[in-house]
Amino acid sequence: MTGMVGALVEAWDELRLHKLRVLLSLVGIAVSVAAMTAVLAVGEMTAQAQVEMMDRDSGRQTTITVNAWGATGTEQVVPAMRAMADRYDVTHASVVLWTSGRFRAGGTTLDAQLQLVDQPYGVMHRVRVGEGAWFAPGDEERRAPALVVNESFLAAMGGATGPADLAARPVVTVPGDHPATMVVIGVMPDRWEGEGPSAFALYDSYTRVTGGPEVDPAMGAVPQLELWVPPELADDADQRVRADLAGALGAGATVDVFRNDQFGQQAFNDTFRLVVVGIGALVLLLGALSLVNIALVTVRQRIREIGIRRSFGASSGRVFFSIMLESVVATAVAGVVGVGLAITVVQALPLQTWLGFSIEDTPPFPLSAALTGLLAAAGVGALAGLLPAVVAVRVRPIDAIRY
Repeated sequence: MTGMVGALVEAWDELRLHKLRVLLSLVGIAVSVAAMTAVLAVGEMTAQAQVEMMDRDSGRQTTITVNAWGATGTEQVVPAMRAMADRYDVTHASVVLWTSGRFRAGGTTLDAQLQLVDQPYGVMHRVRVGEGAWFAPGDEERRAPALVVNESFLAAMGGATGPADLAARPVVTVPGDHPATMVVIGVMPDRWEGEGPSAFALYDSYTRVTGGPEVDPAMGAVPQLELWVPPELADDADQRVRADLAGALGAGATVDVFRNDQFGQQAFNDTFRLVVVGIGALVLLLGALSLVNIALVTVRQRIREIGIRRSFGASSGRVFFSIMLESVVATAVAGVVGVGLAITVVQALPLQTWLGFSIEDTPPFPLSAALTGLLAAAGVGALAGLLPAVVAVRVRPIDAIRY
């Protein structure tokens, strides 16, 4: 341990004595490490944005989606689903039904895609509400059911006069056999340019005041149950949900269970990392070639010094590690500089605007990217210092003293 510390101290002293040489030889290493670390960090943030996009579409990992219908219809399906979620104490569970709705606002009639859900759906799917708020616990008991709409819906409510004012608590009427008035409490950004009107309502409150949505199993318009469970419990939960719900619905019931595990996304992230690390390693190796040349020249200039050290008892191993550690310490310092530069650049750039992704849980600068950059720099330093260290070991003391 003492020998290793002494070798590190000697390596640092040599670097201090040859600042200009070290600076010139390590500029390329520092820039390469900065580039590789920055790309890895941006890749990690992009992966987080893609995961959140998948969460919004199919629920967070791991969301289990259950489609079921009994032999006598779908009337008993939703109560059976809710009872099952309560038995297993699933804190994030939501009934989901896709349908369409016709609404009247003043003299305007508009058709919109309507999604009936439970309150936890907002967290499970990372629903973003730009103005107002998502449903709160207890909103299903409101006398006038709440409605969360997108920007296109709000604009259509205003007709030719422009978007309605959310602060005025705009209302819409649901026509039909059971007319109902609903209050808009939140507005979501349109998910893409040109998206038509769409809205969310709570399943229970909408069913209470309108008599229930139209259910058509032939068209796939049937209630679903989404359960957000920990990934390590997904396999067991999958089997339990299937067996439990099939038993509750009785003979002739059909139960389909789907999972949204993001193994494909993880494989893409791993491949991306390997490609970036490989390219970065090649760039670092090219920078290491100049470091090897300078180190060889330096060793030849220090032959007399090495010979004197050998004549005073320095072992071959001590000389070897002393020379090699000079390169490792130098590239490690360059790696620290490169990582610091990458952190500064990545945090200063408006990545979400440039990439076109919106990140809700913005991650800090990835520690894995910084560690990868530092390890790559140290590894290249070890490779670059290997040949000069071998040359130094082969120096004979008598020849070195005569040199």
